Amino acid sequence: MKRQHCMLLVIVIAQFCATSLWFVSNSIINELRAHFDLVAGSMGYLTSAVQLGFISGSLVFAVFAFSDRYNPSKLFFVSALIGAAFNLAITVDANTLFSLIILRFLTGFFLAGVYPVGLKIVADYYKVGLGGSLGFLVGALVLGTAFPHFTKSLHLGDSWKMVVILSSGIAVIGGLLLVLFVPAGPYRKRNKVLDITAFFKVFKNKGFRSAAFGYFGHMWELYAFWAFVPVMLATYLNYHPDTQFSISVWSFLIIGFGALACVLSGYLSKYFGIKRVAFICLLFSGICCLISPLLYYIDSSILFIGFLVFWGLVVIADSPLFSTLVAQNTRPETKGTALTITNCIGFFITIISIQLLEFLNRVMDPRYVYVLLAIGPVIGLLLLIKGGTEKEV
Repeated sequence: MKRQHCMLLVIVIAQFCATSLWFVSNSIINELRAHFDLVAGSMGYLTSAVQLGFISGSLVFAVFAFSDRYNPSKLFFVSALIGAAFNLAITVDANTLFSLIILRFLTGFFLAGVYPVGLKIVADYYKVGLGGSLGFLVGALVLGTAFPHFTKSLHLGDSWKMVVILSSGIAVIGGLLLVLFVPAGPYRKRNKVLDITAFFKVFKNKGFRSAAFGYFGHMWELYAFWAFVPVMLATYLNYHPDTQFSISVWSFLIIGFGALACVLSGYLSKYFGIKRVAFICLLFSGICCLISPLLYYIDSSILFIGFLVFWGLVVIADSPLFSTLVAQNTRPETKGTALTITNCIGFFITIISIQLLEFLNRVMDPRYVYVLLAIGPVIGLLLLIKGGTEKEV
């Protein structure tokens, strides 16, 4: 196995481990509500707190160009370690909704030193085949995001606290793997001088703008879909009381299968072009948004879950492709900054869509609210059409 492929394997495992911190509160939200006597809408608050923390962290990391100026593997390790500590703190019985929000915010802040930094490390190892490589990395993010749902389904001991403890434990393991076994990549170009204007200069490139704004449309849909998969499943059960399935198991599978889509889209992009494959994935996920209300009226749990599995595949398949386009349309010494600022803006958009769905689920028939997620794919598709041509991987 080539050295760079060995490095990719370690990075992928580390990314999976560290990103398991992301959706911990979503997987155990009912238990948190009962244990801490949380108010209605608390899922939206806690999910958005992670996203806002990630945005704040990404902004700090991008402005000060941490991943371009310092060793990215060490940065990943420190971020995973601190994020795991703040995640573990939610098991303290004295917590309130306010303290839980702060802890989730801080966890999200240090996830900014994990996900975009992981993208940067892979980009430092690959020029040829970057799209396929980032497919594996984003697939690891998907599995990490889904992992808390899996651990919850195992019903281990004091179940909800074990979900938190396990996610923090493997996050530390992921950080250790990266710092011990992944040195600086051969294509890394260190930026020794702090240039705050680099934060703004990246948007002058037309190819970068096209990729970034396509990514922003994708993000409007992605995390709102992931956050509300358990809610969608619960809603279906409410309207079809004779139906039975495990919400935790299927939440894990619907989100987790997206990892396969990331790998597949990366390989397909070699033959059909990165931009074309990203466009098709975004188109299909937008169609899923528009037809989602119809599936609640079909008395077939197999068809409903099959639809959500398909949606879970196409909603994430374009993510590594957009990251590849961003990396390709940026100078090597500002690549980390470009990836981080793109993530920063994209995750800010997720807060708006998540809070909107949380509100609409309380004030209207929940079967119809997910149509609004189509706004992102529509805008993303239009901007991809107007954008410049992609570079060859």
